[in-house]
Amino acid sequence: MGATQTIWNALTTIIQMEGRVNQQAQASRDQQEKIEDLTARVIRLEAQMDMLLIGAGAKRLR
Repeated sequence: MGATQTIWNALTTIIQMEGRVNQQAQASRDQQEKIEDLTARVIRLEAQMDMLLIGAGAKRLR
């Protein structure tokens, strides 16, 4: 019974580790999605700032 119990414990541990790896993978995907969303927001803000600066510069020249 000792060898069977050892193998069973090893399999149980592997299954638990797989669950943890899957959780970490999902957390990583969620974080990547948030990073990509923030990157898109920064790009939009930069575009707005560029437009405002160009508009402010055009008003000063007139």
